[in-house]
Amino acid sequence: MSFQQGLSGLNGAAKSLDVIGNNIANASTVGFKGAQAQFADVYASSLNGAGGVTAGIGTKVSTIAQQFTQGNIESSNNSLDVAINGQGFFRTVSSGMVQYTRNGQFSLDKDGYMTNAQGAKLTGYSTGPSGEILAGAPTPVQISTSDIKPVSTTKVGIEMNLDSRVAAPTVTPFDATDPNTYNKQSPVDVYDTLGNPHVLSTFYVKNGSGTWDIYAANDGTEVTNLKVAQAAQGDTGVANARAAWDAATKAVPPVAATISAALATYAAAASGAVSNAAGAAGADATARAAIVAAGGDAALVAGSTPDLVDKAILASVKVPAVPVGTLRFDENGALNAATTANAGKFTVDLPIFPSTGAEQTQSMELAFTGTTQYGTATSDKKLVQDGYTAGHLQRFSIGKEGIILGQYSNGQSKPLGQVVLANFANSNGLEPLGNNAWAESANSGTPLIGTPNSGSFGVMQSSAVETSNVDLTAELVNMITAQRVYQANAQTIKTQDSVLQTLVSMR
Repeated sequence: MSFQQGLSGLNGAAKSLDVIGNNIANASTVGFKGAQAQFADVYASSLNGAGGVTAGIGTKVSTIAQQFTQGNIESSNNSLDVAINGQGFFRTVSSGMVQYTRNGQFSLDKDGYMTNAQGAKLTGYSTGPSGEILAGAPTPVQISTSDIKPVSTTKVGIEMNLDSRVAAPTVTPFDATDPNTYNKQSPVDVYDTLGNPHVLSTFYVKNGSGTWDIYAANDGTEVTNLKVAQAAQGDTGVANARAAWDAATKAVPPVAATISAALATYAAAASGAVSNAAGAAGADATARAAIVAAGGDAALVAGSTPDLVDKAILASVKVPAVPVGTLRFDENGALNAATTANAGKFTVDLPIFPSTGAEQTQSMELAFTGTTQYGTATSDKKLVQDGYTAGHLQRFSIGKEGIILGQYSNGQSKPLGQVVLANFANSNGLEPLGNNAWAESANSGTPLIGTPNSGSFGVMQSSAVETSNVDLTAELVNMITAQRVYQANAQTIKTQDSVLQTLVSMR
């Protein structure tokens, strides 16, 4: 007679209730994976025992198996929350120890690292200077808040239709400030090497059947005139005069007469240099005299500076404009590759003046691929360019492949990193650490590291969390069953006790 079977049954039922209670307690825990108590029978060994005649001596817990089934995906208001839909674990690092979890509730710490509530850092791949993903050993994911650098414009793509029915302008020569001298104007924003915006305007002047001259202007001033006005920037005498004016304004105490004289010297040197350049560009004596007069008059204005003198000189420059290219069309309205230079691709050396501190001359390619000349109204089809100004990081999001995409104030976007996932040959062999985290063990096998939405790995869903996979209804039914099992085992002990009492009472 033995009480062992009943006692083992009580212990087993109690252990089952412990597992069920833990599941129920974590029914609302993000990323929690329910467990199941699994049992095995126990037999006493005997040297002379014969098979089929030995009674068992109870039960034991063989294992508590984690159930790594998919939990429900629920939306979240936190853009850093991310759920895994499919297989895989987030890989995190805490105090040098690698952990794995399905809880995707993350936030940024003071250093920009994505961490969970326990301070474990999410790991992934970093990016290169141009935003390329650098696959290699996973490292903690850090969100860089540095500005995106400006990119100067090098190519401008223009696709349009020029009306074949229009007549050539009756007013000549071309003047960017006179709409009567051209048929069409198309402006597009471009950027210098510092990211300063400028307006590049292209002008179209019909000068014959199927032939159009193209002129260009920067910020409203035709390119040839800008080049003339910019001539003073490389002149040694002008540079020395400007340095003398700077020194006079910084003198202690400043002497007004000295400052005025220095400004007059600068105006004379600058207007002289520009006048000479204008003469070389085809300006007559009257136009050259107007440049010198404009510089001298600007220097006499109270509070004037060399920059204001430069603007006055620029406004006075009037030299013959030179087209940057000519478009020629065939009888079908398409660009004639045989007679149009470079198949409609022209290089423009765009002067940046007045100076912004960027490169003084910026070379750009104007490509007119797809431009046509049909008997319909002139219209722009496409105006694109490849530059942009500097931008501040405004927001970022995590895509289904785990790529963290930063969005900047200049409208650009750039990858900031990529989250990686880990998978195991035997997930049930992972060692539970608490806080919804597991560690690699000998039974789990080595982790397979990869990117989301590739191979056997699941996809990521941003602004969402994976809830516990515990079925509360099933757990409540299991709890009732475990309670009945406990009561039944208690009854076997009670019966054994009654039998033992009867034996003891015999005489």
